[in-house]
Amino acid sequence: MYVYICALLFSSLLLATSAQSKFEYEIKEFQVPLDHFSFLSNASFSIRYLYNESYADKSNPKSIFFYTGNEGDIEWFAKNSGFVWELAEKERAIVVFAEHRYYGKSLPFGSDTFNASKPEHLAYFTVEQTLEDYALLITFLRNGRQLPVVAFGGSYGGMLAAWFRIKYPHIVVGALAASAPILQFEGLTPCDIFNEITTSVFNTAYNANCSANIGKSWHAFETMAATDAGKKQLGDKFHLCEPIKNGDDLNQFMDYLEDVYANLAMSNYPYNTNFLAPLPANPVRQFCLYLKDLHADEADLVSSMASALAVYTNYSGSDPCVDYKNSNASSATVDSSGWEIQSCNQMVMPFCANSSNTMYRTSTWDLKKVSDKCYKKFQLTPKPFDIVLRYGGRDLVAASNIIFSNGLLDPWSGGGVLMSPNDRIHIIILPEGAHHLDLRQSNPMDPASVVDARQKEAAIIGQWISEFYRYL
Repeated sequence: MYVYICALLFSSLLLATSAQSKFEYEIKEFQVPLDHFSFLSNASFSIRYLYNESYADKSNPKSIFFYTGNEGDIEWFAKNSGFVWELAEKERAIVVFAEHRYYGKSLPFGSDTFNASKPEHLAYFTVEQTLEDYALLITFLRNGRQLPVVAFGGSYGGMLAAWFRIKYPHIVVGALAASAPILQFEGLTPCDIFNEITTSVFNTAYNANCSANIGKSWHAFETMAATDAGKKQLGDKFHLCEPIKNGDDLNQFMDYLEDVYANLAMSNYPYNTNFLAPLPANPVRQFCLYLKDLHADEADLVSSMASALAVYTNYSGSDPCVDYKNSNASSATVDSSGWEIQSCNQMVMPFCANSSNTMYRTSTWDLKKVSDKCYKKFQLTPKPFDIVLRYGGRDLVAASNIIFSNGLLDPWSGGGVLMSPNDRIHIIILPEGAHHLDLRQSNPMDPASVVDARQKEAAIIGQWISEFYRYL
């Protein structure tokens, strides 16, 4: 037993050391125009990018692997996209992770970027400006050399990777768009699909009692919060940082729970992770262990819900309380405040739910309500059809060299591309995959379908690189 434990610890140490060496990089800055599409202003600022050329022949690199950074600090994405590093080592590629403008430390106006009294600062926070940043950066990195560039991205970063290939096919030879919901827009995908898939994940994690208990919990919370003693009891059971004092607080708490359920489904990996929060392996199953029996008594149900929630909120045992009022609390790593701004200009994704066929509270999609809220908070008016107009929505027949991979355990797969319009768009389905699991570092606990998906992706990307040199 002692030898086994020592061997396990040694293996873990080797894996950690290997992971650490894979994720080494230089942090650099690149100057970009504030507004790429104006000829009247020369204003500029710096975006960050991470750079590693240790795998490449520095005098004659073979290719560049370029991660199109998404909604958060770029270093976090680099450490959660191990497949890029693994394939770069095999293909002898330069690795670049570019930070998205307005995220991390790539702030156009520094500490004044999100000043509520200066809404004009948000005018340059668009997909188009960001893709133009990346195009200029790649041109700079090539330095006149003929080098194939492959774009990589997961989730919103995967959307950017796909759109980058669509808009700049002369700059990137192809793109891996992992868990990229480019169809999660008005008129393309039913607004309830995300919550239906999340419910299905909880249904199958242990048994259907889990999602049934969650569905019953909303009434239980409302009943308990109807009295001052009940409000205090809720605060105590869930270890809330701030007590529930009124109906607005209760709604905020329940909104928080709905975000947590989505994050659990997205992070439903077969091993421990720190992706959206410190979580155990198969976290949805761990959560549902506390809800495997159908609760008739609402007080018992609330107690079980509190125990289950701790799987997400305090798996590490270091968090003193649940900060349900913090907009970033349901995901410690993604910048939800920046994303809220983007969802008020171009990234307008309709969401709704029906309590009769999901575990969620019934909700409707109301564009006017969303628009009013966006204008009040940011003085922005959403354009729900802008992205479809610019990048084609389902009309991808003219697109080429894009891999769309989607895990069926991922709620975002409902807005993913699941059918190919031509033989140059590759569709890879991961039946046992959560949110862009294929983009993560290889792990002994990976399901066979994920291992197979990575092998297919590597072969396709290798073919793109070979074709580049064949027709050079």
